[in-house]
Amino acid sequence: MKTKVVLTDADVSLILEAAKAHARQNKWAVTIAVVDDGGHMLGMQRLDGANTISAYIAPAKAHTAAMGARESKIYEDVINKGRMSFLSAPLLQGMLEGGLPILVDGVTIGAVGVSGVQSHEDAQVAAAGIAALKI
Repeated sequence: MKTKVVLTDADVSLILEAAKAHARQNKWAVTIAVVDDGGHMLGMQRLDGANTISAYIAPAKAHTAAMGARESKIYEDVINKGRMSFLSAPLLQGMLEGGLPILVDGVTIGAVGVSGVQSHEDAQVAAAGIAALKI
């Protein structure tokens, strides 16, 4: 049998706190979602001033990054290059930049999705959260 690395409650709190700190430093009102490797919600924080819709988009981005084991931006790029049929991919609703997988030894253990500012800024917030894990 293989041993599986998983995110703990403490890990999720660390990710959320680091991502919130980065967003607040930049005065960005965002929603941050953390999911496990199956895309199931482990934690979410909607900062003051974040649009209501961001509470739906951030988890969708995280889910897409976890299930696809890659940045959600990759799917956005595929669609923007004309492969519109990719919009019908099952279970992938957050095909926008801002969802990043959490990798340990090349294996996806979860993901962070952020929504509320420009997509590349969402990705920066997600990256700041993941960086706090020091993996």
